[in-house]
Amino acid sequence: MHASFEASFAGALLDPSRPVPRGGTACSAAIATRRFAVYRNNVVVGLVQALKRRFPAVEKIVGDEFFGAMARAFVAQRPPRTPLLATYGDEFADFIAAFAPARELVYLPDIARLEAARSRAYDAADAVPVDSSRFAALDASAIDGVRIALHPSVEIIRSQYPIVTIWAMNCGERELAPIVAWRGEDALVVRPRFDVEVRQLPPGGAAFLLALAAGRPLSEAADVAQADDSMFDLASNLAALIGWGPVCDIVVAQTHQDGSP
Repeated sequence: MHASFEASFAGALLDPSRPVPRGGTACSAAIATRRFAVYRNNVVVGLVQALKRRFPAVEKIVGDEFFGAMARAFVAQRPPRTPLLATYGDEFADFIAAFAPARELVYLPDIARLEAARSRAYDAADAVPVDSSRFAALDASAIDGVRIALHPSVEIIRSQYPIVTIWAMNCGERELAPIVAWRGEDALVVRPRFDVEVRQLPPGGAAFLLALAAGRPLSEAADVAQADDSMFDLASNLAALIGWGPVCDIVVAQTHQDGSP
C-alpha cells in the first residue's frame, strides 16, 4: 500500500490532470486540491530553476519565457531519478533536439551538451595535471610506446556548429557579434585545478583526444587524428596537452634491449 501511494503521489506531482492522491488529508476536498496544487507548482518551479542554473547559455539564447516552457515540458516527461539535482538534465540536450518549437535552433542541443559537460567536470574527481617537464623528457623515438591518461574531468563535445563561440558569447566570455566563419567547432571541457575551462580544439584535436582516451599510443592517436582531419598538426595538439591541463599521467612502455616492448 505504501508503494502504491508513493507511485500515485509521484505521478500526480507532474500531471495536473490527476486528482489529489488518496491518503492526503484536509478538512475538505477543495482545500486538499488547492494545497496539492501549490505543492505541485513548487516542485515544478524548483526543477525548472535547477535546469536554469545548469543551462544558463541555453536560457539566454532562447529567453526566459521560452526556456521556462521548454523546461516544464522536460520536467513533465523526464522527472529526476535521483535526489541530486546537480546532475538533473543530462538528457536535456536530447529532449531539445526533439522539441519542435526549438527545431530552427539546430545548434542548441550541442550548447546544452557543452553546459552539461561543464557541470559534470565541476563535480569530477580531482587530479593534478602533469608538469610540462614530463613532456619535455619524452624520447621522440619512443612515441609508439607513449600512452596518455586524461584528467577525470575531461569531456569532448563534437559539433558541426560553432558551439564554443556561441557558448562564449552567451555566458559573458566574449562580446555578442556576428559569426562570420560559421563552421563546426569541437570543445574540450576540463577542470585541471579549481575552475572548469572550455577550449576550442584545433583541427583533428577531438579525434586525437578520443583516441588517447581509448588507450591508443600517441603515434596511433596522431594517425587517427590525421585521418579525421587533414589539417591535424601534432605540434599544436601537443601544445594543447601541455598548456591546457587535460593530462594527469604519461605512461611510457618499457622496452627490451632488442627494442621490443
